[in-house]
Amino acid sequence: MPASRSNPGQPASEVTRPAAVVVGGGISGLIAARDLAREGFEVTVLEAADAFGGCVGTHTVAGLQLDSGAESYASRSPAVPGLLAELGLQEKIVQPNPDGAWLQLGGADLAAAAQRMPQTGLLGIPADPRAEEIARAIGRTGVARASLDRLLPVAPLLRREQVSLGEVVRSRMGDAVLKRLVTPVVGGVYSADPDVLDADSVAPGLRKAMAEHGSLGAAVGAMRKAAPAGSTVASLRGGMGTLSRALTEDLAARGVHLYAGTPVTGIERTGTGFRVSAAGTAYAAAALVVAADGPSAVDLLAPCVPELEAYRPGPGPGVALVTLVVDKPELDAAPRGTGVLVSRDAEAVQAKALTHATAKWQWLADSTGPGTHVLRLSYGRGLGPGQEADATALRPDGELFEAALADASALLQVPLEKADVIGWDVVRWIGALPSATVGHADRVASVRAAVAEVHGLEVVGAWLAGTGLAAVTADTRYRTEHLAEAVKS
Repeated sequence: MPASRSNPGQPASEVTRPAAVVVGGGISGLIAARDLAREGFEVTVLEAADAFGGCVGTHTVAGLQLDSGAESYASRSPAVPGLLAELGLQEKIVQPNPDGAWLQLGGADLAAAAQRMPQTGLLGIPADPRAEEIARAIGRTGVARASLDRLLPVAPLLRREQVSLGEVVRSRMGDAVLKRLVTPVVGGVYSADPDVLDADSVAPGLRKAMAEHGSLGAAVGAMRKAAPAGSTVASLRGGMGTLSRALTEDLAARGVHLYAGTPVTGIERTGTGFRVSAAGTAYAAAALVVAADGPSAVDLLAPCVPELEAYRPGPGPGVALVTLVVDKPELDAAPRGTGVLVSRDAEAVQAKALTHATAKWQWLADSTGPGTHVLRLSYGRGLGPGQEADATALRPDGELFEAALADASALLQVPLEKADVIGWDVVRWIGALPSATVGHADRVASVRAAVAEVHGLEVVGAWLAGTGLAAVTADTRYRTEHLAEAVKS
């Protein structure tokens, strides 16, 4: 029986190491557990789902083990590469096909309205709106409006304490840039509308760069120039699920107690730390890390930290990922590069994005062989202020499959029939992708301040750190390190 699990017949003297409990076995919880174990804690991980890894998980389609959530990480941050090196996975790091993705714009002729995605921007914001690839996307009128960015004063935006990314782009470069370039990219990355996202949270440093360089385009150009060379994303041979498996294996080797299918039902403060209840068992902990989603974390901690209730986040957008494994040799030519981002005005297409996974990742193409392709379509658009929630992700699997088949045919300009499909699956992430809405930074600061008042407690995860494996990894490791120091001091 683990030392961190209470037992009426077990004397306290048997606990020779400080006990730590991690609530949540997603990627953030697994990283926190590993770092606490390395610091000498007796660690228990309690995960409500039947598997560990959360959004960095896998599923099997047509005999292939594929990513069910995140398929890559931001490679210009050292956070994930550092963790991969510690786990001995550095030799498995792979780069995507440099051909890049396409952009599907609206129009009666979808083929004519598709073009390669401009590669010179930041979240779709162009460094130079006069570039030929930008002009093709937004038209001459759009270019004329976007070019005013060089002349307009930046002070009004800089004086604002909080401003949405949509407002920054619209006020500087106009609606065409926002709707036809930025919204498709932001929808693919954050599953949210630019008008609800906090500019300083999703594009940190952008407004500061505007102040230094005098315009939005110049700021984007400077930030891109300052970024390390190379691809902005990378992955692992075998998929990002490899990371979750490596972490759980590492934890097991370190003697960490891993309990899946064990939802936590209560958290109480005690004289020496915390009492965590789950599946009829109580776990004592000197250190507690809550790595659950935002609403669940606040609900569990409300008895201990009542101030958090004022900052309980709303549920994130619902997203459905439809994976199709097809036998279609015509796709060997990768007609739309590594995939397609879809503009809102492409009304004939329901998906917001398509990833041609076998065109994007060579290791996957090698494993399937010629003629067999893996396509992943994403449903559930982030909506703007005052708009009704998009329920697309909640539609029945069969309807989503039909939509995916039609959308893939339209986006790739290669007709796909049911007979071409070797296997398919639908994975839903409902409320699992938090949005950094306007005011996000202030809310996070308030949550951090409240948690800091409770000795031995830390709260981690994407709802605070931000979307993306790089942000979550860096934040989790930083906070776990400081928690360990505080508890042991």
